Amino acid sequence: MASVDLTVMGAGVWGLSVAVACARRGAHVAVIDPHGPAAGASGGIVGALAPHVPEQWNEKKAFQLEALLMAEAFWADIARLSGEDPGYARTGRLQPLLDAAAVTRAEARAEGAAALWQGRAAWHVIEAEGGDWSPAGPGGMLVHDTLTARLHPRLATRALARALETLGGRIVKEGLPQGPVIWATGVAGLEEISAMAGRMAGTGVKGQAALLRPRGFDARDAPQLFADGLHAVPHADGTVGIGSTSERDYDDSSATDAQLDALIEQARGLCPALKGAEVVERWAGVRPRARSRAPMLGAHPFRDNAFIANGGFKIGFGLAPLVGEVMADLVLEARDRIPEGFRPEVSL
Repeated sequence: MASVDLTVMGAGVWGLSVAVACARRGAHVAVIDPHGPAAGASGGIVGALAPHVPEQWNEKKAFQLEALLMAEAFWADIARLSGEDPGYARTGRLQPLLDAAAVTRAEARAEGAAALWQGRAAWHVIEAEGGDWSPAGPGGMLVHDTLTARLHPRLATRALARALETLGGRIVKEGLPQGPVIWATGVAGLEEISAMAGRMAGTGVKGQAALLRPRGFDARDAPQLFADGLHAVPHADGTVGIGSTSERDYDDSSATDAQLDALIEQARGLCPALKGAEVVERWAGVRPRARSRAPMLGAHPFRDNAFIANGGFKIGFGLAPLVGEVMADLVLEARDRIPEGFRPEVSL
């Protein structure tokens, strides 16, 4: 491998986002991944970029908000550099409210959003209008937030890979790391750190998901739906990603089973448009969850001249634009903007 300034291990969304951020600043970057881009959890199909509720504010929620507000410009630039559509659109989200107590909580959160979301997005309590894309709810009231966005994870990761190549970076299946090394190796990386530490630093959580195609209804510009833990995310090609399960115990990380069957049936009951939807694809993969449940970003505790970007779990794509920037700050400029709760030591 020709001389490079730094190496990223792992071609998932975080590894590639870090690589792109560094390449934009003039660094010669190599990404090493034996399986190639989007081979692991980043090759999924749901793509809900959804905020945490605007209450009990903390550094994790503030970081996520900044990342979500960056996303539109970030993914537009990735599309420009790559010539490929990552499927991003800020289409918002609807959530049914089940009773009067849920409405009261939601109204309090609307006040929190007004105070915390910088006037750049809103959280409203509205009456359900009915129709094919209205989620069922006994109370007839919904939350509508305008911060939630969507993308297609698999397409977005591949667009990142192409953008990196446009910027002069390389993605290879093998090679010796050169320069500072950023380890963004997902579940395998958490297992390695756990072995080095002699205690669990994180684990993999399996998720199953499906792509549905509604019959006779074009959902591509519709808001996401979120109800009873289920995300339904309309994509630009007319499919709807639904998911996902969260499984700590599993025998086969890539197999789908009755748990996904139940999720599909739940989705078909969510709104009239999904009632007879065709199943286009079934997917399963394992997502990296750090022990602290927060992302793991910063200097590697066991390797010299090395860093970690891991533990994205369910919010990895939403955080990716800002993860790339803060890691580039740290690696290239020794400027540390990483929240204290995100440091690897917190999960150790």
